[in-house]
Amino acid sequence: MTGHDMIALGASAGGVEALIAILQTLPGDLPAALFVVLHIPAQTPSLLPEILNRTCPLIVLHPEDGAKIAYGHVYIAPPDHHLLAEHGSLRVTRGPKENRHRPAIDPLFRSLAYSYGPRAVGTILTGALDDGTSGLQAIKQRGGIAVVQDPNEALYSSMPQSALEHVAVDYRLPMAKIGPLLTRLAHTPVQTEQSPPPDEELRREIRIAAMETNALNEHDQIGKPSAYSCPECGGVLWETQNGNLLRFRCRTGHAFSPKSVLADQSEQLERALWAALKTLEEKVSLMRRLALQAQENERSWLARRYETQWRDAEEHATLLRSILMHGTLEPAVQADEEVDEADPETPA
Repeated sequence: MTGHDMIALGASAGGVEALIAILQTLPGDLPAALFVVLHIPAQTPSLLPEILNRTCPLIVLHPEDGAKIAYGHVYIAPPDHHLLAEHGSLRVTRGPKENRHRPAIDPLFRSLAYSYGPRAVGTILTGALDDGTSGLQAIKQRGGIAVVQDPNEALYSSMPQSALEHVAVDYRLPMAKIGPLLTRLAHTPVQTEQSPPPDEELRREIRIAAMETNALNEHDQIGKPSAYSCPECGGVLWETQNGNLLRFRCRTGHAFSPKSVLADQSEQLERALWAALKTLEEKVSLMRRLALQAQENERSWLARRYETQWRDAEEHATLLRSILMHGTLEPAVQADEEVDEADPETPA
């Protein structure tokens, strides 16, 4: 009888070290195929297969689209591409970003859940925010196994912690114990009759990641319209609620968790503030120049008007600079309050 032989690992910040530590403990004759997503910049060539091949006894590679799945192989998602596992083969696609990433962990986990049900194992390792939580939930719902690195030892605890908060995880382990567990699971027979049938929503999400559907088709939309716009393309975000897990997807297919939406909105706000600061500083410079010119031409009334405008713009620029540097409108006042509340007898 087949074991839990379709094993996925998802990681972000700090993930290279975690993957090296786990994969080097696996036996060379492991009766399983492994699939890995590590968040990497789209424009950066990935050396991850070369790095992992130094210590991993299995064959590590970036697969081609349509490659057949084989035991003893570790398939790494290439830069700027999602990795999806179908029945016996792989898809490597440039589908819409999820949680601001391509490759993203959720599409891989969902594809394994859909195609392999209880044979699938999802493993969440170190990383920021919460990519992988939705996909791990799908694996559990299809009878698979959920494994999470102990957040207390992860370099970045957000991803493992999110999975623990939203998914009924089977194993919470330190990194050193994950490899032996995966080996044991690969040899443990699966009870396929325990697998519930996949739902239509899961199938549609996989089709979107594989670029097999027109996401603009109203009938392919998942969830209901929300009041929020997509940080990637500006379209309306549709929201879904699966248990206590809230998610968003836009009409073109971009998908987000609430944390990812907030992170992208924060970045957009910062960009807007820097642009406003640049404009204000240019206005200050121009108003000052015009005021000096009016003064030289003995038009004092006009010089005063320009000076008032430059002083106002300078004040607004100072406020914006304070927000960008300190994340607060009144850093100096806040610091003074902290000093006032301190014990006057305590030396600085």
